Amino acid sequence: MPKKAKDIKESKEPVQDSRSVTDKINQLDSEIEWFYGEDFRLDEALQRYQAASQLANEIDQDLGELRNQVELIEDFTKS
Repeated sequence: MPKKAKDIKESKEPVQDSRSVTDKINQLDSEIEWFYGEDFRLDEALQRYQAASQLANEIDQDLGELRNQVELIEDFTKS
């Protein structure tokens, strides 16, 4: 039985994001620009900050995984 949107939203399991690191960085740039734009509203700021912070953490994790893959390839090619 497929999960409903409400069930997915309340789930505590991390959701795997299939977007590329570049897409995530572009989205983060867009989120940061919102803070400098004319649409800035204080009542939205905390929520947007938290979302941007989470996205930055995801990017950091993705880059760490990519770094590990590059190191594995380097080690493999040295042998």
